[in-house]
Amino acid sequence: MRSSAVVSGVLFALLVVLVAVGWSPLLSFDRSVAEELHRDAVARSGVTGLNRFLSDWVWDPWTMRALAAVAVVLLWWRRERLLALWVAGTSLVAVGLQQGLKYLVGRDRPMWPDPVDSARFPAFPSGHAMTATVTCGLLLWVLALHWQPRWRGWSVLVSAAVVSVLGVGWTRIYLGVHWTTDVLGGWLLGWCCVVAAILTYRRRRMGEKR
Repeated sequence: MRSSAVVSGVLFALLVVLVAVGWSPLLSFDRSVAEELHRDAVARSGVTGLNRFLSDWVWDPWTMRALAAVAVVLLWWRRERLLALWVAGTSLVAVGLQQGLKYLVGRDRPMWPDPVDSARFPAFPSGHAMTATVTCGLLLWVLALHWQPRWRGWSVLVSAAVVSVLGVGWTRIYLGVHWTTDVLGGWLLGWCCVVAAILTYRRRRMGEKR
């Protein structure tokens, strides 16, 4: 698991550099994907409406944060205070990293003469993608700590988490409010945060048992 955090962190750092310096092959890729999907979004209002609903309500960052808050409250009620603080702290750190990097990198969002959606703040990394990755990753981790072999439905929960993380990334690109690499950056940094939280929590628990 440690190697997963290192790999995702290194890839994210590389992506930040390429975005910050405006590496032309990367920008060309982003532009070509965005233009192709925007033409489709303009032409298919029904599909665009569905993507807006999923992006603005089902997978919105505030929806994800609400799920994390519920998990924190339940853990606190069960007297699992350390785990509750870890989930809350990781979520808050992720928000801080996300917003700080947005303003540090200062990447402009795609601009269209006929936009189908709008968004505020700089583009990189995608807040929707990162928040979904962090929240779904943390929730699966918490559930895994309590899961009993006799229970059913684990594969359904994992599938729902994967669909949510990938799905929200797709909606942000399709709606023309993010470049593809914004979403990729959100996924990478979000996963790095989740793995770092798990590793530090395990280390803390091991230290308490000594």
